[in-house]
Amino acid sequence: MTSRNHVIVVAVLLVFAIVAAAAYALGDRTGSTRNPTTGPTPGGTAAGSSPTGRTPSAPVSGTVPRTSTPRPTTGGASPVWLPSDPAIADVCRTRLPAQADDTLVVIARGGPYPYRSDGVVFENREGLLPRHTSGYYHEYTVVTPDSDDRGTRRIVTGTAGEQYWTSDHYASFREIDPRC
Repeated sequence: MTSRNHVIVVAVLLVFAIVAAAAYALGDRTGSTRNPTTGPTPGGTAAGSSPTGRTPSAPVSGTVPRTSTPRPTTGGASPVWLPSDPAIADVCRTRLPAQADDTLVVIARGGPYPYRSDGVVFENREGLLPRHTSGYYHEYTVVTPDSDDRGTRRIVTGTAGEQYWTSDHYASFREIDPRC
C-alpha cells in the first residue's frame, strides 16, 4: 500500500470514528420507546408517568430526547441515572438546600408555584446547558431565606426530565442526580 493510500484509509477511519462518536453523543440513550401521543415513555413505566412521578411531555421538535431520571435496568438491578451531558458537574439532590427540595416537589406536582415567573421558558443565553430549541428549558425559583426578592437560586428543567441547579443566577449549573 502506498503512503497516499495509507493516509486516505486513516482519514476515512478517523471520519468514521468521529461520526460514530457524534451519533452516540447525540443519540437517545434513554432506553425509551416512542409514544406519539405522550412522548418518550421510559421502559417499565406506564404511558404518561415516570419513575419520579413527573408526566413526560413530547420533546420539542429538533431536539434530542435525553433523560436524567432513573430508569429500570435488566435483572431487577437498581435504577440507572444517565447525566444529560457529562461535561456538566452533578450534585446529589440531598446536598441541595431544603428550599431546593421544596421546589422540586412543587415542580413534580405541577404547581401551584409561589412566583408568577416560575415555569417560564429559560432561554439558556449563557450557553452553559446542552443546546436545544427555544422552549425546551423552564426555570423555577428556589426561595432564598432573608432575601427581599427572588434571590439567585433556581432550578432549570428540560423537557426530557433533566434538572439543573444554579445558586448564582445562571453563572454556573450542576445537574441534579436524583439517586442520592
